[in-house]
Amino acid sequence: MKILYHHRTGSTDGQAVHIEELMTALKALGHEIIKVAPGGSEKQDFGEENALVAALKRHLPQAVYELMEFSYSLVAYRRLKRAYLEHRPDVLYERSNLFLLSGVWLKRHYKLPMLLEVNAPLFEERSKFGQVALKRLARWTEETAWREADYALPVTDVLADHLRRAGVPEERIKVIPNGINQDRFLKDIDTAAVRQRLNLNEQLVLGFTGFVREWHGLNHVVDLLAEDRSGTRLHLLVVGDGPARESLEAQARSLGVSDRVTFTGVIGRDEVADYIAAFDVALQPAVTNYASPLKLFEYMALGRAIVAPDMRNIKEILSDGVDALLFDPEKETGFRDAIERVCNDHGLRQRIGEAARAAITDKALTWENNARRIEALVHTLNTQK
Repeated sequence: MKILYHHRTGSTDGQAVHIEELMTALKALGHEIIKVAPGGSEKQDFGEENALVAALKRHLPQAVYELMEFSYSLVAYRRLKRAYLEHRPDVLYERSNLFLLSGVWLKRHYKLPMLLEVNAPLFEERSKFGQVALKRLARWTEETAWREADYALPVTDVLADHLRRAGVPEERIKVIPNGINQDRFLKDIDTAAVRQRLNLNEQLVLGFTGFVREWHGLNHVVDLLAEDRSGTRLHLLVVGDGPARESLEAQARSLGVSDRVTFTGVIGRDEVADYIAAFDVALQPAVTNYASPLKLFEYMALGRAIVAPDMRNIKEILSDGVDALLFDPEKETGFRDAIERVCNDHGLRQRIGEAARAAITDKALTWENNARRIEALVHTLNTQK
């Protein structure tokens, strides 16, 4: 099968991980991928935003920048049309974005089946932070793409509710959560060497991966380190970086626990598994209510004891007391109480960690299985012709 894969993502963050892993999985099943996408990201380090895009956002009026986003649809359509005429693909697979209608135009003109991956309600997300000037155009483009796709593929059922409200028929909504590349995360890992290098041998490690922000609530973890009522010497290991780093490090200094907080900075993707394997407890302290966090699947694949909020999107994957310890995000001490409980119970950590690892297989939460789901949807469309 020939798949015309289109996206408008210029950054090299979790979005890029999803794109690369899914394309790799589809290729491994024997499918040919014809990619149409912006250039330049190959030269960026992991975690970087496209420099040109960042500069345009900073210096252009919001409405002008959004008109440029919409105009990009014309550029992308020409590229998609060229790729279609040259390769005659069987299906268009597009990652949705705001102001992006090029895939819809290609589908309409050439009657090409279209699958649309939806990772967020971007109009709502950007509006919440005052970042949409052309609101009517933004909403119209987003919802038009959702409704026009033969299948819309949100990453959670919570996100699927947004599509339902926009008028997408239930039979054309197929939830496909994020996943894990087991080959990348189940390699031989020298956990002892990582813990030795970071001087964590005698510590109970509370770990977090990703871009850390204030709303993640890791300040509560630093407070816990200072009190350390668990009877074990706790250590916070943050594998990544972010705007909250400076305030967390300042808090640790003021509480006298700087030696028990480690930020690694941005780590290459091939190294992340080594660090997660050094966690005793893996933290998912806060999450957007429609998201399918990539870190969650990484924690699960490595059998870490997960502490996460008791939210509907999380419960689509995990169950409290079975393969994670879920806390009430509305309770002020909920996150902290859950950490203390799991730190004080070695048996609980071991049991939920092992169950989390097993859930990857039991629930088919891998990129390979996601590729097979996509393959099956295309087959369904072909049989309906």
